[in-house]
Formats: sequence, structure tokens, C-alpha cells
Amino acid sequence: MELIAPQWIAPVEPASTVLHDHAVAIEGERIVAVLPAAQARQAWPDARVTELPGHLLVPGFVNLHTHVPMTLLRGAGDDLPLERWLHERIWPLEAALISPEFVADGAVLACAEMLLGGITCFQDMYFFPEEVARAALDIGMRAAVGIIVIEFGSAYGSGPGEYIRKGLELRDQMRDEPRISFTLAPHAPYTVSDDSFRRVASLAAELGMPVQCHVHETLTEISDSMAQHGRRPLRRLADLGLLGPEFIAIHSVHLDDADLSLLASHGATVAHCPHSNLKLASGIAPTTRMRAAGIPVGIGTDGAASNNRLDLLAEARTASLLAKGSSGDATAWTAHETLHAMTLAGARALGLGDRLGSIVAGKQADLVAIDLSEPGTLPVFEPVAHLIYTAGREQVKRVWVAGKAVVSERQLAGQPAVSRLGEVVARTRLWHNRLVETLPAGLRLSGA
Repeated sequence: MELIAPQWIAPVEPASTVLHDHAVAIEGERIVAVLPAAQARQAWPDARVTELPGHLLVPGFVNLHTHVPMTLLRGAGDDLPLERWLHERIWPLEAALISPEFVADGAVLACAEMLLGGITCFQDMYFFPEEVARAALDIGMRAAVGIIVIEFGSAYGSGPGEYIRKGLELRDQMRDEPRISFTLAPHAPYTVSDDSFRRVASLAAELGMPVQCHVHETLTEISDSMAQHGRRPLRRLADLGLLGPEFIAIHSVHLDDADLSLLASHGATVAHCPHSNLKLASGIAPTTRMRAAGIPVGIGTDGAASNNRLDLLAEARTASLLAKGSSGDATAWTAHETLHAMTLAGARALGLGDRLGSIVAGKQADLVAIDLSEPGTLPVFEPVAHLIYTAGREQVKRVWVAGKAVVSERQLAGQPAVSRLGEVVARTRLWHNRLVETLPAGLRLSGA
């Protein structure tokens, strides 16, 4: 039995709650109770106690959208709009570099970065998903691994049929791994055919799997869909049977009233990635209107090639400030609502809300301790507001996943994770050199 006794706990459930001088009792992987610290010590006098004065304890953060292997492409496509970013940099580089080794090394770097920033669970979309799952397990995280669906072939497979077959086989192989789950991941309306979307919809209904898809990210995507299909992308997806409570609409920057109504009526969730949308000049998602329509919104980082940080605390702060600034309503996306978006909303979208996303008895002990005792975070009037508007990932001091300490004093805990990360860090220069050599001469990176 372990007791974690911080100065404050923000359990997320009940909503807008902050508990003072309480403790979380953990046995094995699960939370046993949340109760006053004195009462906890009396109930379990022999428990190991972790005292955390000046710390706020919150649920582990859920990164609802990313591409973790693309960490190796960090900085390779800066200051470009989405279409040029994809066609001039990302897709040519991926065509030349994608391999199990590329995915494994990029995923390990990303998992370490995320875990040190309090992210305990992420949803990914990429090729060679078995390497993503293995990296998450080696570093100590949870992953919702995407079964990629895209029309063109790659080193991973010949096309959508083979991608789906391999992904479902991996899901069967890992069905007993409690920290790994799976989602269906059709890339985007402009890279997936009607037939492939219909198959994804059928599989989602048959297997009860969440579906993630980039959608309404740019105005060009919408105008191209109108020209090719005579419909906006979301309407096309609805007509093909994709929309439903299991659907996660990634980005959703450009939504009109009909789009909002479609998402709301089908119970879909939006994965909001503000930094990527801003950096690629895609726009600002109308998240206050989404919430007003009853659409659940989680937060994602996107990949490090378009962000360039896998920092959910930074995303959360930006999400809240953009909502306030774009709506003219300072009460939009309050600190507690933002914490909900980066924890329980993401967990529910992945079908994991009964296990993750809040500090409640019976749930998995995925926890993050934020140190608010440093000069840059003092004084503390409202700890959740401090978390969102003041703290950064450098204040993440301890992290637990399934009751196991995986970050301690801002360092990865456990020699296997430390060793795996060290091996990958030693290879990053080799990946850098291969990347530079891959780009055509006219597209070489300055300073490379």
C-alpha cells in the first residue's frame, strides 16, 4: 500500500474540485481511496507515504493526437503551410526514411519527452505501429495505437488493405497488454477513398473501436472536397457511416453551423491541436462554439514535425487563451475545464474513461505531481489556475503509471527506460545526417 500526500489534489471528478491535505491510497495498479491525509495514515499505518508539500496532484495527461515517430523530423519543415509542408518535406522524407528502426527511435524519443511532461497516455497515428507500442511499453506509458489507413503504399505495406490486416493482427497479438489499446486511423478525407472509409466504419461497428481522422484542418481541404465530392468533408464522412460516439475529429479548425451540428448530433469528440494549427497557419478551431454545442473536446500535440514540442501543458494554456481571445469571453475554457479536456475528455474519447482521466477509487493510478513551490509559481491562490496559466512541464516532478513511479525528480525512473533512451539519443546524429542527405539540394535545411 502506498499513500501519496500532496498539498492539493485536483481529481477532475467531481468537477471543479480541489482537495486540501488529502491523500491518494494506491494498492497495486489501482486507486483504493481518496481521503483526508490524517484519516489515510490512520487507516493504513504501515503504508509507504510519499509526502509532497507544495505539490498539486492531477490525473495523468492524455495526448489525444500525435505522430510519435515524427520526432526525428522535428524542425525539418518549419515555416511552411500544410500543403507545402506535406508535399515538399514530410512525404519525401518519410518515403526515404520510414523503417521499423526509424519508427522505434522516434517513438522512444517522443515517449520520454511526453512522460517527463506528465503525459501518461497518447493516441498515435503512424506506420509500423508495433514499434510505437513497444516504445511506449519500454518507457513506461500507455498508448492508443492507430491502425493507419491511407491509399498509398509505403515500406510498411502496399496500401489500405495490408495496413488494416497488419494492424488487426497486432491488436490480436497485444490484446492482453493492459497499457496498449487500438484505434482505427484513416489519415484524412483527401488521402482515403470511399471504399476504405466504408470498411473502417464497418470494422468500428463490429469491433467497438474508436476512429481517429484528420478533418477540416484547412480551407483548401474543404474547397477540394466540394469540387471532388460535392460535399464538405464531414458531411461525406457522415454519409459513409464514419461519424458516431467513437469518432475523434482531429483538428476541426474550419467548422460552420452544419458541421457543428453533425459532430454534436453524432456524439463525436474533437482533438484540438492549437500549436500545430497555429504554426501551419491552418487557423483557430472554434472550441467555444464546440463546447456550446455539446461537443466534447480533448487536446493533442500533433507530431513534433509540426509543433515542435510534445508539451500538453503548453497546448492546454494556449487552448484556454485562444478560446478566451477568439470569443471575447474571459470565462471560456476555465482552468478546470481545460484540465478536464487534457485528462478525462481524452480518456473518454479513447473508450478508457472508466479506467483513466480522473483520481477516483477503482481507476488506474496514473498520476502527475506538479511542484508549485518554486519562485516562479509563488504565491499560489488557486492551484488549478496555476497549473494552466503559470506552470510549465519543468514543474512536473513525479509521474506514476498504473501505480508505478516512472518519473522521479524530473528523471525517468527505471534502468530499462533510461538505457533504451540512451541508446536512441546516441543515434540521433545519424538520423540527422540521413535526413539532410535525403532532401533534394534545393530543399536543404539552412544550417544543416
